[in-house]
Amino acid sequence: MPKIPVSVLVLVHTSALDVLLLERAARPGFWQSVTGSLDRIDEPLEAAALREVREETGIEAPARLLRRWNLTYTFEIYAQWRHRFAPGATHNSEHVFSLELPGRVAVRLAPEEHIASLWLPWRAAAQKCFSWSNRDAILSLPERVASK
Repeated sequence: MPKIPVSVLVLVHTSALDVLLLERAARPGFWQSVTGSLDRIDEPLEAAALREVREETGIEAPARLLRRWNLTYTFEIYAQWRHRFAPGATHNSEHVFSLELPGRVAVRLAPEEHIASLWLPWRAAAQKCFSWSNRDAILSLPERVASK
């Protein structure tokens, strides 16, 4: 079944703005926040965000902690990954969320997706991300948290 070119990006962070990053198994050295595509076209974005957090980190977060930013990044799907999508799909829409936890928690990684995790202060986390959309979202985190 082809992937749906609609995804979520979830910044898992603490009240002190420490951000959880995950190192990709398929690309060691590439760090990111929780991300993932919708499982089905009618899957609500919030449900996909909570599902991805659970699948990738083992964190069972209540929906009330999830915050939708109403921010969507659209970017070209790298040519080497287009075979995963339906023919003709060239761009992905990534919807940004944040999930604030009171403090750092241990995570249980999905080994087929990630090989390591770490918590970093938000500026350091932004610098470590390979994705520009992930970096930009983390850089706006203090403003987003202050405006809630």
